[in-house]
Amino acid sequence: MAPRSVSSTMRPESDDDARHGVSRADAESAVRTLLRWAGEDPTREGLLDTPRRVADAYGEWFSGYALDPDAYMARTFEEVAGYDEMIVLRDIEYESHCEHHMAPIIGRVHVGYLPKGRVVGISKLARVVEAYAKRFQVQEKMTAQIAGCIQRALAPLGVGVVVEGAHECMTTRGVHKRGVSMVTSTMLGSFRDDARTRAEFLRFVEGNRR
Repeated sequence: MAPRSVSSTMRPESDDDARHGVSRADAESAVRTLLRWAGEDPTREGLLDTPRRVADAYGEWFSGYALDPDAYMARTFEEVAGYDEMIVLRDIEYESHCEHHMAPIIGRVHVGYLPKGRVVGISKLARVVEAYAKRFQVQEKMTAQIAGCIQRALAPLGVGVVVEGAHECMTTRGVHKRGVSMVTSTMLGSFRDDARTRAEFLRFVEGNRR
């Protein structure tokens, strides 16, 4: 007797399985279509649960669409004993996906701002990165989105964001160039207008390479 396997087609669907107007059944059917297009047989034992697993993975990878980055930044603090120097959070790891090829982008984000009376908990900065990263992205756009969110919430004197990313769309396909990373930055306010402020921020960012 063949080993018993629970197929995703037998899994009862609930209202909670629908996302953004697409049913769970339709999502899993789309995966089976891609498997057939690639030359596979979705009904063979090893692939029976693949549509379910892929749908689960997509729910995690793209959970950012259900998150509001601005809401994370809503609670700020003013009792900082007059602290008005630069605040930098380095090496925020992220996982995203290229909107052109749906391939992974893996990297790090460095954020900094020059407060003007208000600061935010550092975990909120990491959550803002996560909310934007867990969407289909273009690295340049994500960099600007993170900086814009911090600017809206805190109205600081300046904001700086540097994003590093390794794009699997160029390492596993196309030109097949490994070991290549892309660096993008967005500088707002004093980070853009004052060379000394910008240089200080970049020194903090580069400090982790030494």
